[in-house]
Amino acid sequence: MKKALILGVTGQDGSYLAEVLLEKGYEVHGMYRKTATGNTRNIEHFTDKITLHRGDILDSTSLYRIITTVQPDEIYNEADQDHVGWSFEAVDFQYNVTGAAVGRLLEIIRQLNPKIKVFQPLSSHMFGKTTDIPQTENTDFQPQSPYACAKVLAAVISRFYRETYDMFVGTAIFYNHESPRRPDEYLSRKVTKAAARISLGLQNALELGDLSAKIDWGYSKEYMEAAWSILQQPKADDYIISTGETHSVQEFVDETFRQVNLDPSKYVKVNPKFLRPATNTILFGDISKAKNAFGFDPKVKFKELIKIMLEHDLKEAKREMVDKK
Repeated sequence: MKKALILGVTGQDGSYLAEVLLEKGYEVHGMYRKTATGNTRNIEHFTDKITLHRGDILDSTSLYRIITTVQPDEIYNEADQDHVGWSFEAVDFQYNVTGAAVGRLLEIIRQLNPKIKVFQPLSSHMFGKTTDIPQTENTDFQPQSPYACAKVLAAVISRFYRETYDMFVGTAIFYNHESPRRPDEYLSRKVTKAAARISLGLQNALELGDLSAKIDWGYSKEYMEAAWSILQQPKADDYIISTGETHSVQEFVDETFRQVNLDPSKYVKVNPKFLRPATNTILFGDISKAKNAFGFDPKVKFKELIKIMLEHDLKEAKREMVDKK
């Protein structure tokens, strides 16, 4: 039985990845950190099937301890700060946890067991203001946020350890991927949750930033299947993981409110405080390489993704109504 260690197992991607690996018969271990809320909600339905370890991606001693104890075949690093807006407010933390921590992790693995396969998620935000449309794995990086800059560092470090030490470090350049497990402050979840609550009279309005931004939106669980596939390839490489189609934030809003039979113009307002200092060009990826390598072909597209998220948020909103009575 293969053993996998997931860093950041309680997050959206980490929790779906744990489910994927359990379905494939892995012995799954997860590292989780101390937080103010202690939130393990995403993994509560399967905690009896995995082994949890306390630690932090910023703490080398815990990484040494956990990797030595588990001795995994594969390590998936899903521990970072992935909110672009937040990265402008906590720049030093962003560079450390999303960029430099990757170097520390790979050096620890090199010293303990360089045969461990490592998965490192990257981001389409690295492409920033590129003129390549669609983007490929060879598109130049032009990051437009501290988050994107940190991911560029993670990409460079991953390639360095792969090429210099012949370590298996596979990466996915993920485009936006959503689910009902997205935290509330993320755009997609903010919209679906607001639409659900507004439709039931629990909320009056929704404030957003740039409605014209075009985004390639996919489904997190499908992207975690791709993460696993990347580590099963004959050699480590970089792959773009996306749907290959874009929709504006306005389209996301319109479709979400349409599914609850509401006119978004009556409820949605633009607030300048949500606008970012720098923006990307249109980002959508060419998935030819991943499709040819391991048959990546996302099934959940735009409308279905919104439906999945909205159904969950409507159930939550109805529970909220019952609790208020």
